[in-house]
Amino acid sequence: MKRLLLFAMVCASISFVSAQKKFDKVSKVTSSEIRWWGYKVVKTEASSHSGTVKLKSGKFNFDKTVLVDGEFVIDMRSMMAGDVSEEDQIKLTNELKSTNFFEVKKFPIAKFHLTKIIPLANSEYNSTIYGDITIKGVRKTITFPANAYVTQFTVVIESAKFSLNRRDFKVFYQSSLKDYFIKDEMDFQFRISTEKLDNDNRVPVKKKK
Repeated sequence: MKRLLLFAMVCASISFVSAQKKFDKVSKVTSSEIRWWGYKVVKTEASSHSGTVKLKSGKFNFDKTVLVDGEFVIDMRSMMAGDVSEEDQIKLTNELKSTNFFEVKKFPIAKFHLTKIIPLANSEYNSTIYGDITIKGVRKTITFPANAYVTQFTVVIESAKFSLNRRDFKVFYQSSLKDYFIKDEMDFQFRISTEKLDNDNRVPVKKKK
Protein backbone atom coordinates (compact mmCIF):
# COMPACT_ATOMS: atom_id res chain seq x y z
CA MET A 1 0.00 0.00 0.00
CA LYS A 2 2.85 2.35 0.90
CA ARG A 3 4.62 1.55 -2.38
CA LEU A 4 1.41 2.26 -4.29
CA LEU A 5 1.03 5.61 -2.52
CA LEU A 6 4.66 6.51 -3.20
CA PHE A 7 4.27 5.60 -6.89
CA ALA A 8 1.17 7.81 -7.14
CA MET A 9 3.02 10.73 -5.52
CA VAL A 10 5.93 10.36 -7.96
CA CYS A 11 3.55 10.34 -10.95
CA ALA A 12 1.78 13.42 -9.65
CA SER A 13 5.14 15.20 -9.22
CA ILE A 14 6.16 14.36 -12.79
CA SER A 15 2.82 15.65 -14.13
CA PHE A 16 3.22 18.89 -12.17
CA VAL A 17 6.76 19.45 -13.46
CA SER A 18 5.58 18.82 -17.05
CA ALA A 19 2.70 21.29 -16.64
CA GLN A 20 5.13 23.92 -15.32
CA LYS A 21 7.60 23.49 -18.21
CA LYS A 22 9.07 26.77 -19.34
CA PHE A 23 9.10 27.52 -23.03
CA ASP A 24 12.45 27.91 -24.76
CA LYS A 25 11.49 31.27 -26.19
CA VAL A 26 8.73 33.81 -25.58
CA SER A 27 8.10 36.56 -28.15
CA LYS A 28 6.05 39.50 -26.93
CA VAL A 29 3.57 41.37 -29.11
CA THR A 30 4.81 44.91 -29.72
CA SER A 31 2.29 46.11 -32.33
CA SER A 32 -1.46 45.53 -32.37
CA GLU A 33 -4.77 46.84 -33.67
CA ILE A 34 -8.22 45.42 -32.84
CA ARG A 35 -11.43 46.66 -34.47
CA TRP A 36 -15.06 45.72 -33.77
CA TRP A 37 -18.42 46.19 -35.53
CA GLY A 38 -21.97 45.96 -34.19
CA TYR A 39 -25.22 46.10 -36.19
CA LYS A 40 -28.88 46.78 -35.84
CA VAL A 41 -31.38 44.28 -37.28
CA VAL A 42 -31.63 46.34 -40.45
CA LYS A 43 -27.97 46.03 -41.35
CA THR A 44 -26.95 49.19 -43.20
CA GLU A 45 -24.02 51.55 -42.91
CA ALA A 46 -26.23 54.04 -41.08
CA SER A 47 -27.46 51.44 -38.57
CA SER A 48 -24.08 49.97 -37.66
CA HIS A 49 -21.33 51.09 -35.32
CA SER A 50 -17.63 50.39 -35.17
CA GLY A 51 -14.72 51.13 -32.91
CA THR A 52 -11.57 49.83 -31.32
CA VAL A 53 -10.34 48.00 -28.25
CA LYS A 54 -6.72 47.67 -27.15
CA LEU A 55 -4.52 44.71 -26.45
CA LYS A 56 -3.17 44.85 -22.89
CA SER A 57 -0.53 42.18 -23.43
CA GLY A 58 0.30 39.38 -25.83
CA LYS A 59 2.94 36.73 -26.34
CA PHE A 60 3.81 33.70 -28.44
CA ASN A 61 5.42 30.66 -26.86
CA PHE A 62 8.02 28.60 -28.73
CA ASP A 63 9.53 25.18 -28.14
CA LYS A 64 12.93 25.62 -29.79
CA THR A 65 11.83 27.22 -33.09
CA VAL A 66 8.35 25.70 -33.18
CA LEU A 67 5.40 27.96 -32.31
CA VAL A 68 3.42 26.25 -29.54
CA ASP A 69 0.64 28.74 -28.76
CA GLY A 70 -0.20 32.38 -28.06
CA GLU A 71 -1.69 34.15 -25.06
CA PHE A 72 -3.43 37.52 -25.32
CA VAL A 73 -5.13 39.80 -22.81
CA ILE A 74 -7.58 42.43 -24.11
CA ASP A 75 -8.27 45.58 -22.09
CA MET A 76 -12.07 45.90 -22.25
CA ARG A 77 -11.87 49.25 -20.44
CA SER A 78 -10.21 50.66 -23.56
CA MET A 79 -13.25 49.92 -25.76
CA MET A 80 -14.20 52.95 -27.80
CA ALA A 81 -16.83 53.78 -30.42
CA GLY A 82 -15.21 55.60 -33.31
CA ASP A 83 -17.82 56.29 -35.96
CA VAL A 84 -20.07 58.87 -34.25
CA SER A 85 -19.93 62.47 -33.05
CA GLU A 86 -18.03 63.23 -29.84
CA GLU A 87 -21.23 63.49 -27.76
CA ASP A 88 -22.67 60.25 -29.16
CA GLN A 89 -19.28 58.58 -28.88
CA ILE A 90 -19.21 59.07 -25.10
CA LYS A 91 -22.81 57.90 -24.77
CA LEU A 92 -22.34 54.77 -26.90
CA THR A 93 -18.99 53.89 -25.32
CA ASN A 94 -20.45 54.16 -21.80
CA GLU A 95 -23.39 52.01 -22.87
CA LEU A 96 -21.08 49.30 -24.22
CA LYS A 97 -19.11 49.30 -20.97
CA SER A 98 -22.25 49.13 -18.82
CA THR A 99 -24.04 46.10 -17.35
CA ASN A 100 -26.22 46.04 -20.50
CA PHE A 101 -23.28 44.79 -22.53
CA PHE A 102 -19.67 44.07 -21.51
CA GLU A 103 -19.75 44.98 -17.79
CA VAL A 104 -16.16 46.18 -17.83
CA LYS A 105 -16.08 46.99 -14.11
CA LYS A 106 -16.75 43.33 -13.32
CA PHE A 107 -14.94 41.92 -16.36
CA PRO A 108 -12.11 44.37 -17.18
CA ILE A 109 -10.28 41.95 -19.45
CA ALA A 110 -11.03 39.40 -22.15
CA LYS A 111 -8.61 36.66 -23.18
CA PHE A 112 -7.71 34.77 -26.31
CA HIS A 113 -5.59 31.62 -26.25
CA LEU A 114 -4.31 30.74 -29.71
CA THR A 115 -3.93 26.96 -29.81
CA LYS A 116 -2.86 26.26 -33.39
CA ILE A 117 -2.38 27.66 -36.88
CA ILE A 118 -3.33 25.40 -39.80
CA PRO A 119 -2.01 26.38 -43.28
CA LEU A 120 -4.53 26.88 -46.07
CA ALA A 121 -3.89 26.40 -49.78
CA ASN A 122 -5.54 28.23 -52.68
CA SER A 123 -7.33 30.71 -50.45
CA GLU A 124 -7.46 34.46 -49.92
CA TYR A 125 -5.94 33.81 -46.48
CA ASN A 126 -3.04 31.46 -45.89
CA SER A 127 -4.14 30.02 -42.53
CA THR A 128 -6.95 29.06 -40.18
CA ILE A 129 -6.50 30.19 -36.59
CA TYR A 130 -7.85 28.01 -33.77
CA GLY A 131 -8.23 29.18 -30.20
CA ASP A 132 -10.32 29.81 -27.11
CA ILE A 133 -11.77 33.24 -26.39
CA THR A 134 -13.09 34.31 -22.99
CA ILE A 135 -15.48 37.27 -22.68
CA LYS A 136 -17.37 38.06 -19.46
CA GLY A 137 -16.04 34.84 -17.98
CA VAL A 138 -17.50 32.69 -20.78
CA ARG A 139 -15.03 30.66 -22.85
CA LYS A 140 -15.73 29.49 -26.39
CA THR A 141 -13.58 27.74 -29.00
CA ILE A 142 -13.44 29.70 -32.25
CA THR A 143 -11.78 29.51 -35.67
CA PHE A 144 -11.25 32.16 -38.32
CA PRO A 145 -9.13 32.75 -41.45
CA ALA A 146 -6.03 34.91 -41.32
CA ASN A 147 -2.75 35.66 -42.98
CA ALA A 148 -0.12 34.34 -40.55
CA TYR A 149 3.63 34.63 -40.97
CA VAL A 150 6.06 32.93 -38.60
CA THR A 151 9.79 33.41 -39.20
CA GLN A 152 12.13 32.24 -36.46
CA PHE A 153 10.60 34.01 -33.42
CA THR A 154 8.87 36.78 -35.38
CA VAL A 155 5.08 36.41 -35.75
CA VAL A 156 2.67 38.53 -37.80
CA ILE A 157 -1.06 37.72 -37.89
CA GLU A 158 -3.69 39.67 -39.81
CA SER A 159 -7.15 38.20 -39.38
CA ALA A 160 -10.10 38.35 -41.71
CA LYS A 161 -13.24 39.96 -40.34
CA PHE A 162 -14.95 37.24 -38.30
CA SER A 163 -18.15 37.03 -36.25
CA LEU A 164 -19.00 36.08 -32.67
CA ASN A 165 -22.51 35.65 -31.28
CA ARG A 166 -22.85 38.18 -28.47
CA ARG A 167 -25.48 36.07 -26.72
CA ASP A 168 -22.94 33.29 -26.28
CA PHE A 169 -21.10 35.68 -23.97
CA LYS A 170 -24.17 37.15 -22.22
CA VAL A 171 -23.78 40.48 -24.03
CA PHE A 172 -27.31 41.85 -24.29
CA TYR A 173 -29.81 44.28 -22.79
CA GLN A 174 -31.42 42.78 -19.71
CA SER A 175 -35.21 42.53 -20.20
CA SER A 176 -35.40 45.32 -22.74
CA LEU A 177 -37.09 45.59 -26.13
CA LYS A 178 -34.01 47.47 -27.34
CA ASP A 179 -32.17 44.17 -27.56
CA TYR A 180 -34.44 42.90 -30.34
CA PHE A 181 -33.24 45.69 -32.62
CA ILE A 182 -29.60 44.58 -32.36
CA LYS A 183 -28.15 41.74 -34.41
CA ASP A 184 -26.58 38.92 -32.45
CA GLU A 185 -23.42 38.95 -34.55
CA MET A 186 -20.45 41.06 -33.51
CA ASP A 187 -17.63 41.35 -36.03
CA PHE A 188 -13.95 41.61 -35.15
CA GLN A 189 -10.71 42.01 -37.02
CA PHE A 190 -7.19 42.32 -35.67
CA ARG A 191 -3.59 42.69 -36.60
CA ILE A 192 -0.79 41.74 -34.22
CA SER A 193 2.97 41.47 -34.57
CA THR A 194 6.05 40.84 -32.49
CA GLU A 195 7.69 43.67 -34.42
CA LYS A 196 6.63 47.16 -35.39
CA LEU A 197 4.58 47.05 -38.60
CA ASP A 198 4.88 49.18 -41.68
CA ASN A 199 1.26 50.34 -42.07
CA ASP A 200 1.55 50.70 -45.82
CA ASN A 201 3.11 47.37 -46.66
CA ARG A 202 1.92 45.45 -43.58
CA VAL A 203 5.20 43.63 -43.15
CA PRO A 204 7.75 43.75 -40.34
CA VAL A 205 9.91 46.84 -40.51
CA LYS A 206 13.52 45.93 -41.22
CA LYS A 207 15.87 46.61 -38.33
CA LYS A 208 18.52 49.23 -38.95
CA LYS A 209 22.02 47.86 -39.14
